[in-house]
Amino acid sequence: MEDSHRPLLSAMALHALAYCERLFYLEEVERIRIADDRVYAGRRLHESLEEDGEWSQHVLESAELGLRGKVDALRRRDGRLIPYEHKRGLPLHQEEGPSAWPSDRLQLGAYAVLLEEALQEEIPEGRVRYHAANTLVKLPIDAKLREEVRAAVHRAEELRCRTERPAITDNERLCVRCSLAPVCLPEETRKSQDPKREVTRLFPGDDDRQPLHVLGHGTRVGRRGYELKLEPLEGDITTEPIRRIRSVTLHGYSSMSAQALDLCARQGVAVHWFRPGGQYVGSFSGEDAAVQRRIRQYEALRQTGLRVRLARLLVASKAEQQLRFVLRSSRGRDRTSLGLDDSIKQMRTGISSISRATDTETLLGLEGWVAKAYFSALPKLVVERVPFEMHPKGRSRRPPKDPFNALLSFGYGMLLREVVQSIRSVGLDGAFGFYHQPRSSAPPLALDLIELFRVTCVDMPVLAAVNRGHFDLEKHFEQAGEQFWLSKDGRRKAIALFEQRLADRWRHPVLEYSLSYRRAIELEVRLLEKEWSGEAGLFARMRLR
Repeated sequence: MEDSHRPLLSAMALHALAYCERLFYLEEVERIRIADDRVYAGRRLHESLEEDGEWSQHVLESAELGLRGKVDALRRRDGRLIPYEHKRGLPLHQEEGPSAWPSDRLQLGAYAVLLEEALQEEIPEGRVRYHAANTLVKLPIDAKLREEVRAAVHRAEELRCRTERPAITDNERLCVRCSLAPVCLPEETRKSQDPKREVTRLFPGDDDRQPLHVLGHGTRVGRRGYELKLEPLEGDITTEPIRRIRSVTLHGYSSMSAQALDLCARQGVAVHWFRPGGQYVGSFSGEDAAVQRRIRQYEALRQTGLRVRLARLLVASKAEQQLRFVLRSSRGRDRTSLGLDDSIKQMRTGISSISRATDTETLLGLEGWVAKAYFSALPKLVVERVPFEMHPKGRSRRPPKDPFNALLSFGYGMLLREVVQSIRSVGLDGAFGFYHQPRSSAPPLALDLIELFRVTCVDMPVLAAVNRGHFDLEKHFEQAGEQFWLSKDGRRKAIALFEQRLADRWRHPVLEYSLSYRRAIELEVRLLEKEWSGEAGLFARMRLR
């Protein structure tokens, strides 16, 4: 008896299945889709066919077959009904001439069996037009193809019942043209299996969209079509096309309309809020279908051994970056006269013990030991020409008690925003981490992952900016009692500093390809997911050179 409640498979899903089972799973089970340049080009092709009158789409469904589909066009030729499929690319070239790709053949076969059931008429032939070569390929619809369609539907149903992703394909050429390579990370998986392998970067080096920061108190963000409209209390109204925005960050007491929030949710644009003092409040994004990803995360992170192993990798990466930053920043200077010897020795002692830690409590102690030495060394890395008031006086958080710490706290908040956004884009649950315990409104998994990027994305640019005199005590900071925070001009300058750092390129020490720090954060979240998906080995390998 057929299950009347099961969702029907699309013929396009069978196309993905024939191309790569992992692609099918990502698209149809985990509901991950990325519209890259090839996808948009295909849409433009179909739009042009519609305008030229070459488009007569027909929607077909069959509960018995478990299939649905939209046939590009139907034509009568010599009294026979023939389905047509239009493809943007080139046909498969064989000795006997051009032919249809296996995935196109299966898709067209699915349309044929749907038509045969709907019309009670045999479909003897289908045709695929490959527009890049202006070639029409004729495809016989025979018993073998009909059986292949039914077998593919059966295999698809088996995969839809699984919570584990299929393995990456053995055919590496398929990955180069796959729109979901940035999610699947096939080259990174192959590297984890073969450390000597040279990786081809399929992961995007950067995001062409830009973050939008709303700084003016009282500014209202509304919607005008597919644009966000910014209405400040004073000054001109401006608009920003949503396609150019990757995130919206509201600083202080600005507001956003429900219509603008709806547009952002539909377009995958996250919205973040900061208090006037620079503290991160939270974020909003549209719902996703990340059920399978979160099930795998929950089941994996219930295992104590895995949590401790991941925490060791995390703490080792952070501690080694802190040590290397101190050594780099003091290169060519007399470390003994600077008073750095004890701090460096203490950091090295703590780092040497991390690999032997067997529980998170021990790791927390070692992390704190290294961090204490690190922050005692940080003031000694500020050059002499910097006014004494700009020097850090240890590490003070809530509230920051000097301008340097105000910059660090604001930067860590901005970094937390970026990590939260990456966690959500990957489809993981920020509330379920492996190292930090819930102790604030910040998601524990974000508190875990932020540790990998504190030094490179905040500490390094802040120290460099202070040493170069980029921040002015009077202009860029405000003080109330012992507390310091950034003025409006200071926030604007700090935002520019942080966003520029995220755009800077960085070469991964293991994968050996370059990408922006913004993309590096997302990559690290995806590599974390691989740690419990049978493809472990690359998480938290970040190191300063």
